[in-house]
Amino acid sequence: MTDNRDAISIDGLIPLTPQGPAQIDVANPPIDWSDGVLQDSFGRAIKNLRVSITDRCNFRCHYCMPEEGLVWLKREELLSYEEIERLVKIFVNIGVEEVRLTGGEPLVRRDVPALIEKLAPIKGIKSLSLTTNGFSLKSLCGDLVAAGLQRINVSMDTPVREKFAHITRRDALPEVLAGLEECEKYPSLAPIKVNAVAMRDFSEEDVLAFAELARRKPYVVRWIEFMPLDAEGKWDREDVLTGAEIRALIETKYPLVPISDSRIATAQRFAFADGAGEVGFINAVSEPFCETCDRIRLTADGQFRTCLFSRWETDLRSPLRDGSSDEEIEHTIRSAVWRKEMKHYINDPGFQPASRSMSQIGG
Repeated sequence: MTDNRDAISIDGLIPLTPQGPAQIDVANPPIDWSDGVLQDSFGRAIKNLRVSITDRCNFRCHYCMPEEGLVWLKREELLSYEEIERLVKIFVNIGVEEVRLTGGEPLVRRDVPALIEKLAPIKGIKSLSLTTNGFSLKSLCGDLVAAGLQRINVSMDTPVREKFAHITRRDALPEVLAGLEECEKYPSLAPIKVNAVAMRDFSEEDVLAFAELARRKPYVVRWIEFMPLDAEGKWDREDVLTGAEIRALIETKYPLVPISDSRIATAQRFAFADGAGEVGFINAVSEPFCETCDRIRLTADGQFRTCLFSRWETDLRSPLRDGSSDEEIEHTIRSAVWRKEMKHYINDPGFQPASRSMSQIGG
């Protein structure tokens, strides 16, 4: 299927390629936007919002950030916690049900539990979660749970200390493992999800070790295919280790059975045949799931993105600060969502990477 919609420049939007927004009459939208259903022009209901609260990180993962040279956002460019709370309330009021806080590394920002305390009581949020590299969880996990955090994802690409130090440019695996163990003390967080970016010639030898971790710990280990979101633009399709390949490696020792899941989900879920644990595969490159995508993203500086690989953004920070009403901001959001891309185009000729790196967009 081909997306023949033409990009057009309108207030608040910055389309950069034909993969940008659809051309519609903003004053007269083609659907009734008063009915509370947040949807795009392909009929996908939008339920999942990812909110980046900082572009900074205490790691320097090769596939995400250069070792040095990134220019950080200034403090005044970041959305305040009060501004995030206001936007989340608007999003939830029009249909969003799941909110995930991301970064950069979200826990490098001060007093994240205070933000969670603001968001947790919002009526309509069914899931409030956090994605973190785990470095600070040993000291912060209890406060996060007390504030209302319901779910947690910890990024850990390898369980081998030397390889971890290589990929993150930080010798910090002991701290991450301690953070995971701290999470185990809080049953409300179970199952704890461990996310590993899968890269050819790096990840293969770790697969069985991760599988065994998922069998003996209350962790769901999930492999995410390597995507073109690196700050240095060196991504190569040949570096992608597919979910199918990883599954085959696991099944050389541990048979797997699929877990049916009626929810819209990015991960293909599998249980070990003997019942000891679960693993998952997020195959965004080899098996795209764009047709059921219900995600939208808010960057730390208040730019609204309808796809991880968007080449355009909608400014929500300016209307937050210029006196715009909630209704006016809602209209801007609905207009942008209606233009959500049909797919991410990674496997299409002429694909262009996202307009920002992963650390600048939000994980």
